[in-house]
Amino acid sequence: INIWQRGDWGQKPDIIIVSNLIPIDILRDCQRETSKRKGVQREKKRREMVGPVRPQFVLFGSSIVQLSFSNGGWGAILADVYARKADILLRGYFGWNSRRAIQVLDHVFPKDASTQPELIITYFGGNDSMGAHPSGLGPHVPLPEYIENMKQIVNYLKGLSDSTRLIFLTSPPVNEERVNKYASEHFSHLVRTNELCQTYADACVKLCQELDVKVVNLFTAFQQRENWMTDCFT
Repeated sequence: INIWQRGDWGQKPDIIIVSNLIPIDILRDCQRETSKRKGVQREKKRREMVGPVRPQFVLFGSSIVQLSFSNGGWGAILADVYARKADILLRGYFGWNSRRAIQVLDHVFPKDASTQPELIITYFGGNDSMGAHPSGLGPHVPLPEYIENMKQIVNYLKGLSDSTRLIFLTSPPVNEERVNKYASEHFSHLVRTNELCQTYADACVKLCQELDVKVVNLFTAFQQRENWMTDCFT
């Protein structure tokens, strides 16, 4: 497109401006660069608002993690203990299993994030260890797949940064009588037993030992408390 600018149509133009269509890839590059600059500006403003970034502790898992911020929960206790030292971030999802976890790892923990967690506490296994539902649905994950999923989670989280530390939690025991008493009629076929819980807990401990990852065996830790069947559950 040729655009002629002249002061008088009868005179020779003083300026000739020649403009061409800009290739779409250049426009996209410009758009990405603009977005990047805006992102840097937003991050700068955020830092100015909240001050220096504190170490991040991320709690990642299923309901035991999601409910940990409840009154008196272990996540809430961590947030209290580290109130002036670290930010405790909750990434807990009720009903999730290890299969679902590996599907969202790169969304929950993007490798290109400007700040990586100093500590990640990960818990999956309680839902995985539930007995298989006749329909083929439900949270159950076969033991070999659970082990492989947890291995993928460990390796991915280890790759976030050299300073990221990991602690894994195993599936805890259950109060079988209480579970059966309050079981929903819609999920009556779902089975949760201490035998299954221990099998998955032992597998998690063994895997973490092989991969040199800290692990807390909740299955045995709970039972060290005298009244664990009533004190350790909501």
